[in-house]
Amino acid sequence: MMALFNKTALECSKLITEHYSTSFTLGIKTLDRKFHLPIYAIYGFVRYADEIVDTFHDFDKKTLLTRFRHDTYQAIEEGISLNPVLQSFQLVVREYKIERELIDAFLHSMEMDLYEQSYSDDGYNEYIYGSAEVVGLMCLRVFCEGDCTQFDHLREPARKLGAAFQKVNFLRDLKSDYEDRGRTYFPGVDFSEFGPDAKTRIEEDIQRDFDEAYIGIMNLPRGARMGVYLAYTYYQTLFNKIKQLPPSIIQSQRIRVPNPQKFALLAQTYLKYRLNVL
Repeated sequence: MMALFNKTALECSKLITEHYSTSFTLGIKTLDRKFHLPIYAIYGFVRYADEIVDTFHDFDKKTLLTRFRHDTYQAIEEGISLNPVLQSFQLVVREYKIERELIDAFLHSMEMDLYEQSYSDDGYNEYIYGSAEVVGLMCLRVFCEGDCTQFDHLREPARKLGAAFQKVNFLRDLKSDYEDRGRTYFPGVDFSEFGPDAKTRIEEDIQRDFDEAYIGIMNLPRGARMGVYLAYTYYQTLFNKIKQLPPSIIQSQRIRVPNPQKFALLAQTYLKYRLNVL
């Protein structure tokens, strides 16, 4: 009954994704069905690691993260875990040959959140690579299904897309990161003096990432293109809302894209796909 055990574990990761992120759930559902469970497994893994460092304030986060790291590598090495999130993740890691380096970088960035309160340019780039870019590369391993030439061709755009998503998250969560966690991710930016010039510089950097990522999205395998494009469109819409607002608003509230607008973006994306312009 190993197949049932694996299916149950993968369904747990799906449930986690559905409860934590409407936008990513919509994006995954528009992928080719063969990609659904593997991408849910990746999301479930990164979401639970992120929860350790961002949410479990009443517990010893360092011990929890160390245990999570150990259990992750043990699951991958042995091919089994009684933790359904790690069981589903190790299945995907082994099937799609996701590199240990990507997992190491991700967990390192999660560890950085335990200690770092502000970042230099190098630390900022290191954090974004591990927390976001490598997640895009894990997903790309799934989408390319063993085609290493295709993976290498799309590697940089995938990194740029992950970076754009993470930087938009930083802007969106500027208030909660600073007030609840004492973090300031953008180098050289003082939260108390976050003004138009700093905001514009950050936005120009993010737009460059989006522009480079778009080229890669258009070259993804067709079964992955619509779902990734939908996530791109959602984040670009959120980013455009943020750009229209003054720094004082970004500092005082979390900007969102309402669910009805998300579903409208889904309809528009589906139409483009059906018309073969995507």
